[in-house]
Amino acid sequence: MGQTPGLTRFNAAGPGAARAALRAVCSAGAWADAVLARRPYADAEALYGASDAATAALDEAGLGEAMAAHPPIGRPEPGDLASAREQRGMAQAPPGLRAEMLELNLAYQEKFGHVFLICATGLDAAHMLDAIRRRTGNTPEREREIVREELGRINRIRLARLVVGTQEGS
Repeated sequence: MGQTPGLTRFNAAGPGAARAALRAVCSAGAWADAVLARRPYADAEALYGASDAATAALDEAGLGEAMAAHPPIGRPEPGDLASAREQRGMAQAPPGLRAEMLELNLAYQEKFGHVFLICATGLDAAHMLDAIRRRTGNTPEREREIVREELGRINRIRLARLVVGTQEGS
């Protein structure tokens, strides 16, 4: 694949700007530091591999830091264009489904102590609702594994936008 304009800009960015770009992808400081430390990247696959390794290496505090920056499904923060884009499938949901998702989000958060995290890109509301219903029955240990996998998927999608150089609002 080689270098894309976005990857070239990322590799050439100063440490502060590159770290800020990474923190927009994943708010865990340890993840950003680990990915930043391996610059420059020859291609997107090398960057994705570094992201995967950094996600796998997150301790409980780092995983918690990453999850804390993700809004509940169906309730992206005003101005959070990335989450709004990723959760687009929930925005079109009928009011009854949205209300059930809100109720299940609260039950999930009460059980696990963190937001329900799913890579929502490309998913419709019914799929997200089915996933939260299913996952609420998991043990905390199993759910932590799934959350880490979902975070890795989200990070890859967000890094792909960075590598391509797509602006946040598009």
